[in-house]
Amino acid sequence: MGRILAIDYGLKRVGLAHTDDCQMIATPLATISTSVIFQYLLDYFEKEDVESIVIGDPKTLDDKPAVITNKIKVFNKKLSQIFQKPIYLVDERFTSKIALKAIISMGVKKKKRRNKSLVDKISATLILQSYLNRKKRHQ
Repeated sequence: MGRILAIDYGLKRVGLAHTDDCQMIATPLATISTSVIFQYLLDYFEKEDVESIVIGDPKTLDDKPAVITNKIKVFNKKLSQIFQKPIYLVDERFTSKIALKAIISMGVKKKKRRNKSLVDKISATLILQSYLNRKKRHQ
């Protein structure tokens, strides 16, 4: 069994999280500049056995596609062409807000909270944990 990689795609940054080899625990991995994400993933997949990829699927409150959805579709298509792994979309509504609340509750100082890269990788972790929970319920 390989890892599952989660991606919280953004125009400037991409938050990443992954599971352990047993696919039990989601942990933050990194936040990478969107401009270098494919090179980062090539290097990562060379070192790690990745079974599948989970991408955050942003929606509005009334369940319509968000503004960034078309860019995520283009990213998803390129990702599937390069890596040929199963890709699953997971509703990511509120993950950034939940991530920020989690960071605050962990006692992270206000100055460090301004660093958006921390929010991005925590958001990716929440997306991945949501996917793992749903997968577990359907087994």
